[in-house]
Amino acid sequence: MIIKRILWVLAAFAFTSLLYAQQRGPGPTPPATQSQTDSQSSGMTQVQMQAQTGGKGKSKPQGPVAMTEKEVTKEIKRAPAETVIKDVKERGVDFDMTPDIEKKLRKAQATDEVVAAVRHAGPKVRAQMARMVMGPGQAGIQEIPREQAQAFEAIKGELDPDKAVALVEDFAKKYPDSALLPYVYFFAANGYQQKGDVEKVVEYTGKGLKLNPDNLACLLLRVGMLPQPQYLDKHPADRDNILQEAERDANHALQLVSQIPKQPNETDADYQKRLANSTSQIHGSLGMVHLEQAIGSLTGPDKAELAKAEQEFKTAVTMTDRPYAGDYYYMGEAYRLDGKLDDAIEAYTKAGQVGQGTMIKTFADRQVEEIKRRKAQGSAAPKP
Repeated sequence: MIIKRILWVLAAFAFTSLLYAQQRGPGPTPPATQSQTDSQSSGMTQVQMQAQTGGKGKSKPQGPVAMTEKEVTKEIKRAPAETVIKDVKERGVDFDMTPDIEKKLRKAQATDEVVAAVRHAGPKVRAQMARMVMGPGQAGIQEIPREQAQAFEAIKGELDPDKAVALVEDFAKKYPDSALLPYVYFFAANGYQQKGDVEKVVEYTGKGLKLNPDNLACLLLRVGMLPQPQYLDKHPADRDNILQEAERDANHALQLVSQIPKQPNETDADYQKRLANSTSQIHGSLGMVHLEQAIGSLTGPDKAELAKAEQEFKTAVTMTDRPYAGDYYYMGEAYRLDGKLDDAIEAYTKAGQVGQGTMIKTFADRQVEEIKRRKAQGSAAPKP
């Protein structure tokens, strides 16, 4: 099952945290710096659990200057999609995606991945990340020493993944007992996700969850990494335990997502859409868990696990208006292994349609051709 394994490695880095639930795409971009006025002179400042921190006066922006719409459009026209995505992730953008802007970007030949990256790098999404990184159930106000709050602010505002990781390590050494440490670890995991280091993503999300098991941002990022072959293949002896852990974490994440509060000025429709999109991601990960459990059977693909995978992927793609192409692809894999070749062709075809301009389309198209060829020859579905 080489194709699936290559694809899942690519998809893993497209899996995002809850904060990017509007569409799974390139890895998340840390939020822009936010600051409050210092309301006390005691050296302590109140840090809201929406992750807004204090400081005297206005703090200077951290990291590179955000890209303008004109800059992004120009770069789309002259640079490869990978370069555009990298720059957008590192710098952020100073505008929020609208239908008109998306139309302009696509006219400049932007791929779906580029559009997703730009959407996730906008001020509103980054602000949402800042508000929600600590997850539901953490409402209230805690007293945090000013220097810790300022250090946390710098970590949130750092767009360069290597610098963000360094800032996290420095924070952990200076403030090992800080109430902010569980959430600080998320930004290290996020940085390693951007760098493509799955082992470190799992390590740092684990650190965050050890300090706070309800740390939703860490939980979702971890759930996306645990069942991928790149991680499982390095831990063959623990494969079953890892998949069981991923399933437990995913179910816990579903519970926490249901507790996410509605944001100020958010309409009921937007709130429900946000919850649905977030839940879609988790079901996609559960689908991958069951697919990996199915192909891990010594006696051939486990039919019961394939059925679960099919249902999870179906749930993932139907409950959101921005389904992830990878979920359609893996739905096709589950159907193919289950001998449901017509359903597999339909799922692969949908993956290609949703994944226009990505490698998923290339792999999906190849699978469709292979299945049609085998059907014409009267052959059985290929084994994993």
